[in-house]
Amino acid sequence: MFIGCHRGMPQLDQLTAALDRVAAFDPGPFPVVSLYLNLQPDQQGRNRFDAFLRKELTERVRTYAASGPERESLDKDAAKIEAYVRDIPGSANGLALFACSGADFFEAFPLDPPIDRHRLYISNQAHVYPLARVLEQYAPYLVVLADTHVARIFVFALNTVQREERIEGTKTRRHKMGGWSQKRYQRHIENFHVQHAKEVVDHVARIVRDERIDRIILSCDEVILPVLREQMPKDVAERVVDVMHIEMLAPEREVLDATIDAMREKDAVSDRQRVDELIGAYRGSGLAVVGVEATRKAFELGQVDELVITARPETIGGMKHGAGEQQPDRSAEERAADELIAQARNTSAKIRVIEDPSLLAPVGGVGAFLRFKL
Repeated sequence: MFIGCHRGMPQLDQLTAALDRVAAFDPGPFPVVSLYLNLQPDQQGRNRFDAFLRKELTERVRTYAASGPERESLDKDAAKIEAYVRDIPGSANGLALFACSGADFFEAFPLDPPIDRHRLYISNQAHVYPLARVLEQYAPYLVVLADTHVARIFVFALNTVQREERIEGTKTRRHKMGGWSQKRYQRHIENFHVQHAKEVVDHVARIVRDERIDRIILSCDEVILPVLREQMPKDVAERVVDVMHIEMLAPEREVLDATIDAMREKDAVSDRQRVDELIGAYRGSGLAVVGVEATRKAFELGQVDELVITARPETIGGMKHGAGEQQPDRSAEERAADELIAQARNTSAKIRVIEDPSLLAPVGGVGAFLRFKL
């Protein structure tokens, strides 16, 4: 039996582990409830999900035979869900929840990142794509605010601060001296600056390497910035994506708001570059595939290094719909997206979600970089 409930907001590692569990979950013969709620209050400060949940959950459950094991499982799920949502933290902006009482499974995560709209699915497989997209949209990045004396280091992810460190060096002051005394004193000050920069860079390098963070934003005064850059190892310097100006004493939320906007702009550019690289690799080296079926085949063969998928799964092309078949709770496109995301999580492949659906449209909305070709 597995029950995972978080009343407070989960950290990145907790949510990542949860996605892996849900992606690997096999419900057997029982249906799985996948629920996503937008918990942002309306203009009157009220939650807007109650009516949706009461109506949709009740109506969906009623479509199952009253005396069957599937209905029994869903009735228990509905009771658990209704009890859980009564105590969701007021600070949460979204909720991801997965339930299957017949298989003793319940995962619920209040989220700092908002969910764009309410979604409820009852199917034979958990609908993991929206949660995977949240993780990719709000992937971790590191921010350094520094002057010659103090550095503040933040790791942001999931629309909140994951960790914060403060480093203080030796305070230095300017003194009026002449001749050699002034030069010796200046060298003395510069040595302090170098030592401070080394300490900051050592902390940054340890964090980004240990936590596999590939994006750094710097906000430093004009004295310490070149010293920091000079001390950075090549692999750390290559992760710097922007240099901004943020007040040293800015509250963490102000730092987050300023930097996440910058990250969105950088992501739009890097999304286009990554799609160009995907198509180029597909055309040239053969170390990429495009389209749903080719990507599925590559997963089966253990070739996929990175899944590249559209942020709009309904635009995935090449899906076959049986004539006259009853439409499931998820579309064929959503099922394909869930399947590919689950395959990626289960094989430790990276996932890249491309926000602009037009970029991947020419290749069917999905593709993958390969570890090797056959």
